Amino acid sequence: MAKTKTKSHQKHGKDKDILHSTTSTLVKSPKHQKSKRSIEDLLSEAAALLEQSQPEIALPLAEEALRRLEEERRQQQQNNNSDSNIDSLLKLAAEGKPTLPVALSVEAEIQMAVGAVDAARTSFLRATTMDPDGALVSAEPWLWLAQLSEGGGRESISYFEKATEILRNEIEVLEDVSDDDQVAEVLNEKRSKLADALAAMTEVYMTDLSWEADAEQRCESYITEAVAICPDQLSAGVLQTLASVRISQERLDDARQALKRSMEIWKDIPIEVESESRPDFATRVSLSRLLMEVEAEAEAFDVVQGLIREDDQSVESWYLGGWCQVLVAEKTQGDEDAQKKSQEQAKTWLDSCLRLFRVQQYEDDRLRDHALELVQQLNKALGIDDQMDDDENAWEDDDDNDEDDGDGDLEVELEANGHHDGDVEMT
Repeated sequence: MAKTKTKSHQKHGKDKDILHSTTSTLVKSPKHQKSKRSIEDLLSEAAALLEQSQPEIALPLAEEALRRLEEERRQQQQNNNSDSNIDSLLKLAAEGKPTLPVALSVEAEIQMAVGAVDAARTSFLRATTMDPDGALVSAEPWLWLAQLSEGGGRESISYFEKATEILRNEIEVLEDVSDDDQVAEVLNEKRSKLADALAAMTEVYMTDLSWEADAEQRCESYITEAVAICPDQLSAGVLQTLASVRISQERLDDARQALKRSMEIWKDIPIEVESESRPDFATRVSLSRLLMEVEAEAEAFDVVQGLIREDDQSVESWYLGGWCQVLVAEKTQGDEDAQKKSQEQAKTWLDSCLRLFRVQQYEDDRLRDHALELVQQLNKALGIDDQMDDDENAWEDDDDNDEDDGDGDLEVELEANGHHDGDVEMT
């Protein structure tokens, strides 16, 4: 079964996904100078700096906290502490003291933020070894390890299965707690995280393990549970995965319904309003692709225009907008004016995509090749002299010309009513 993929979009803030950090509970304002700071304060400030996108400053603090915790652990072992390691850690946590698994998880998330992937994987693995049931660190290390797995496939699934086991246990405990707003909020967070993990497992079986005999059955089981358990206001991404499954099953009407339900959750929320219901940028890029697959071009173009309003430097968004207008033009045969308008819009979007591709030295050659192919077709349809030979030479001369391209900024104006006409003005 095929899966629609998209490049991750890193320009925006922290994505709302299964890897959302739970370390924010550690955040508080440190009151001591560095030489006098407690381990708690070091971890608190490290977590706060990570939240503020300053991981380079956060990392030394987390490392110092971890070093001091390691020293305390060695002293306990020398004193022949009779408690098992996990019992000792649970006692410390009950007393409100920091523990090694938690510190390792904080350090690992910071290491991920600075690009030290191998070091982060090692830290997460150490945390899971010390806290094998997630009593202290919850499911986060396993969710990260599933994403970081070099083996992929079955290895990723094994990490996801452990994470879902932990999350189900936590949900069961929370459901037995007296119902109040704080508990309900945590419960919704856990249910959403479980649903996202199940959706991720679905995607693994749609890609790396699609050859497995029970792949379709597992996909159906995982995504059905995910949709059932996820709080409605947080389910847009899960519903997109359901649509992807339905597309792979050639059940396009069901896919359209799933995408419609997904968009209804967030489409009327103003873009300037922060909302956890709105999927992150990369998920909405994927949404536009899915909508195009089910021949919902108008809805797809609406989504792409919203993406460009949010970030007019997104190569993939300009590409998808152009491709979408090419598909619209193909459906307007017999109406020459409408077809020409769509073709002109498509060329504008694709020309912008290719310019940004060169300026940013974007690394998706398949996207570039398809965009060039579409522009060539549009030039022919619009009676424009074909400049493809010159364009191809320009791609070869990229390294020589990058200095002249400036910073690649584009001034873009999308008309207020551009949700349907797609007019774009560029300078």
